[in-house]
Amino acid sequence: MNIIYLHGFQSSALSIKGQQIKDYCQQQGNLQVHLPDLNMPPAQTIAHVAAMIESLDRVVLVGSSLGGFYATQLVAKYGVPAVLINPAMRPWQLFRDLFGVEQIPYVVSEKWTLDHTHLDQLEQMAVPFVQDADKILVLLQQGDEVLDYREAQRYYSNASHQSMLITEANGNHAMENFADKIPMALQFLSDCIN
Repeated sequence: MNIIYLHGFQSSALSIKGQQIKDYCQQQGNLQVHLPDLNMPPAQTIAHVAAMIESLDRVVLVGSSLGGFYATQLVAKYGVPAVLINPAMRPWQLFRDLFGVEQIPYVVSEKWTLDHTHLDQLEQMAVPFVQDADKILVLLQQGDEVLDYREAQRYYSNASHQSMLITEANGNHAMENFADKIPMALQFLSDCIN
């Protein structure tokens, strides 16, 4: 199984959760973890990960925050299983609310500055309802200080397109207890791919 970990906004290929998955999978043997750097415009990110999906066998996704948003779009396109960790639901609106008109363009990294064109790209790529919902496990924490977990809960629990959701009281956006959830997440992904 090839696991592609999609990190969140202002994170990197060295993100804590990505490293936790990589460390766990190295002990398991037959699991390959790919940690792409997604600090690039949204359309470029989707194209980059799509190329990875197309070049690998038995692909699954794990996405955190903005990476969870991207994973949802890629599940819709490729039908691959995914685990989402506190996924961003409307990142274009989130960034407008966070940074306001006066701070956009916003320098994310030396290679990427978030601008209004990128916000429009995010909005245009968003699927109106979750597709292949049964191949998605959503991990939410009510204590998320960045995102309102109820938005994800509503989106992924639509009666005709229902994903598996696990919502915990407390917690935070980083989901600091994620390492404890890795065996369950990998079992879900393995069951979906077989």
